[in-house]
Amino acid sequence: QVQLVESGGGLVQAGGSLRLSCAPSGRTFSHYHMGWFRQAPGKEREFVAAIMWNGGNTYTADSVKGRFAISRDSAKNTVYMQMNSLKPEDTAVYYCAATYGLGYPLRTTAASYTDWGQGTQVTVSS
Repeated sequence: QVQLVESGGGLVQAGGSLRLSCAPSGRTFSHYHMGWFRQAPGKEREFVAAIMWNGGNTYTADSVKGRFAISRDSAKNTVYMQMNSLKPEDTAVYYCAATYGLGYPLRTTAASYTDWGQGTQVTVSS
């Protein structure tokens, strides 16, 4: 299993930006697809964005398309999600997730991911 550690969450005003980071603890995840999910109070965990193990393809949920962007830096062994034009409805705990990807298509469902971080809180004030 891959241990993941998220960082970069916080409190921001509507219209502001944050960049989340996710790094594995103790090992590389070079052949893993990586995803970001979020869960607001009283709601189910929802897919936000995913990136292929080689960075060759990404997929972003319609609710954040054009505002959020996922990327990965293999040299730094880190995955990022740049979040711009934040809205109050983006308030949630954001989770980084990993699933072995070599030879497999990019996945967008939470059940497809095998390793999860503890989450980082993002709060957007109006």
